[in-house]
Amino acid sequence: MTAYERAATSLEFVAIGADEVEQSPKANRKVAGLRSPGVLFVQDVVEGVRCVSHNALAMVGLTAVVLALFLTGRADVRYSLEGQALTWLMERANLRAGVAGEESGDADGALLAMAEPEAIQRATATNPSELNRQQSAVAYWIARRYNVAPEPISRLVQEAWDVGRRVNLEPTLVLAVMAIESGFNPFAQSHVGAQGLMQVMTRVHHDKYKIFGGQNAAFDPVTNLRVGVQVLKECIQRAGSLEGGLKYYVGAANLVDDGGYAFKVLAEQGFLRQVANGVKLPVTVSAPQAVVQAEVPPVMAPAPAAKAGSAAASPAGIQPVAPAASDVAPVPHRTEQVALLTPTAH
Repeated sequence: MTAYERAATSLEFVAIGADEVEQSPKANRKVAGLRSPGVLFVQDVVEGVRCVSHNALAMVGLTAVVLALFLTGRADVRYSLEGQALTWLMERANLRAGVAGEESGDADGALLAMAEPEAIQRATATNPSELNRQQSAVAYWIARRYNVAPEPISRLVQEAWDVGRRVNLEPTLVLAVMAIESGFNPFAQSHVGAQGLMQVMTRVHHDKYKIFGGQNAAFDPVTNLRVGVQVLKECIQRAGSLEGGLKYYVGAANLVDDGGYAFKVLAEQGFLRQVANGVKLPVTVSAPQAVVQAEVPPVMAPAPAAKAGSAAASPAGIQPVAPAASDVAPVPHRTEQVALLTPTAH
């Protein structure tokens, strides 16, 4: 009942005759109570507080529902809020652990003092269960073949599929180049300066790393993969064929042969294709060595009767072919990558 209604009721009771009031002491007390301004004020205050509290709680509940729906659709905001809350909690825990560590000399206190909840953002890793069937099979096979963890390999496999689709290169080719070049070591470096997973010549292709923050990005696995794929694409376009592009990529464009580099890459790609297609391939499988040797130009041996240095050492008109570098010593396939390739003008 509102204050206005109470006042109206009070006036009605005032209109009652004196006889009726005298005959009803209870009614008399009721009228007296309703006429009291203090009682009306207290009742109005209580009723107002109740209404305000009810409306406030309803507003808080509505705000919570709207905020929950907003955070459901904004994973970035949710992650940021969670990170801030976790950072605050870690700071509180570090403060307490620092005091406890000073008192007890516990080594765990020092570790907690160096805690960094955002460190996970620097990790190049993906759960293999998040990949599709083909990618997951390839990731596990590479992990066993090259003795590396499946989580970072899963991230690289995922990136190879994505980047390969963008530049129209098979992802198995990208992974095969990484396998032959670095064995999936993101910190590998050759004696000529080729760096990272795909052994890109950082000083030659420094312009490509500018959009990633600088040359040190060569040691970020994902960045090195992206730049390496672009370099490989340019090599293939320049050579006009995949085999020729691999020869450019390894820095053997001006040489007679690439020491079997293209064969090794294509053989590894063939294994990865089979694994992606569901073939149960052993991780110890290797390419037949005879194929590599067949591509090397044969060395013409001098006639048995000829003396060393004489003109009869070879048939007329035919000069003996000098041995290839791979016949004298194995060609390090990781050390000459894009050594002779100049950056493409932009």
